[in-house]
Amino acid sequence: MNNNIPLAEKLRPKTWDEFVGQDHLVGKNGIIRKIIEKGKIPSMIFWGPPGCGKTTLARLIAKYTNAEFIPFSAVTSGIAEVKKIIEKIKQRRDMPWHVSTNLQISTNQIFTNQTIIFIDEIHRFNKAQQDAFLPYVEDGTITLIGATTENPGFEVIAPLVSRCQIYVLYQLTDKEIKKIIDKAIKLYPNHQFEKEAINHIIKYSHGDGRTAVNAIELAASLSKKVTLQIAEKAVQQKAIFYDKKGDWHYDTISAFIKSMRGGDPDATLHYLARMIKAGEDPVSIARRMVIFASEDIGNAQPTALVLATSCMQAVHMIGMPEATLILAQTATYLATAKKSIASTLGIQQALSDIDEKNFDPIPLHLRNPENKVMKNLGYGKGHIRYPWLVEKQTSKKVSQEYLPKNLRGKKYYIIDWK
Repeated sequence: MNNNIPLAEKLRPKTWDEFVGQDHLVGKNGIIRKIIEKGKIPSMIFWGPPGCGKTTLARLIAKYTNAEFIPFSAVTSGIAEVKKIIEKIKQRRDMPWHVSTNLQISTNQIFTNQTIIFIDEIHRFNKAQQDAFLPYVEDGTITLIGATTENPGFEVIAPLVSRCQIYVLYQLTDKEIKKIIDKAIKLYPNHQFEKEAINHIIKYSHGDGRTAVNAIELAASLSKKVTLQIAEKAVQQKAIFYDKKGDWHYDTISAFIKSMRGGDPDATLHYLARMIKAGEDPVSIARRMVIFASEDIGNAQPTALVLATSCMQAVHMIGMPEATLILAQTATYLATAKKSIASTLGIQQALSDIDEKNFDPIPLHLRNPENKVMKNLGYGKGHIRYPWLVEKQTSKKVSQEYLPKNLRGKKYYIIDWK
């Protein structure tokens, strides 16, 4: 094994069959596979998270179309370099060429002498730099493929976006990361990788194939026997034993809720941190806090429900890791808020009575006299619409019954927080 070549480069797919993920683009019925078979490659922008295969996909397109591939860094390159490259491309375009005989796609198309310029992190180019490519994309001198982790609708100029096909690439699944790792460890036949170590690397790769491969490479350099402890060092993340479908999940959620209920903001933050580190869905955490705000705080501090609802909406819009602050602010607010279960116990008792008791009809004075017959039966008779207004005007207490006859005097809502 040539130790001078990074493992990620050694594992870079050279055929469609070796490419992992993005089946909607490169699978047998993927749009990019179909475009290549037709022989005309448009300019494209790949939008997706780190380590999902943007660069590799661009290289494969160049290979299968026999196009010259020129990587171009938006971080280090400027307009002057762009012009020099374009001039060389124009010279190459007029040179004789031939289609490689070992292309591995089923097509009879004859490709033109294409040049693909691949711009990594195209969103880092300013407007003037992006403008420099426009005329050459327009006249077909180059086929531009840009890669970005940012929304191209905001970070790439509109004229360039309009001349490119936008393709979204998705974060790799755990299964896909495992497939990549399995290929990587085959290059270390003298090493032993424990299952817990591999699972830890998968978990903390967060769908980033490059991160997973780099972790395997570093772990292998640290020890011939790659244990969980070695894997933790390789990814610089300590393993948290937290099964999102098992007891650890439910136990941590339970401790989180009970800590808020008990008014302990410190314990609340501890269990919140556990869930965040373990990759718990932040919207799910926020949703539980909305329930808690109504169930355990209620009208003792009505703003709690407003804040919790706003938290859930904000977490959904902002996403992690920034949403961590929103979750922490809301959780500590709920933990230190006044508590009341008056509404909770009240509705539970009311529901229980509905199931267990026979209740008398709704009092006639509470029913609307929709027609003459109903009015003659006494519907609405004697009803005081605004008792509070009558009391204000007469300074006399208004007594009007609202419950059915056999439930008169029944108390459901007992204010327990005064």
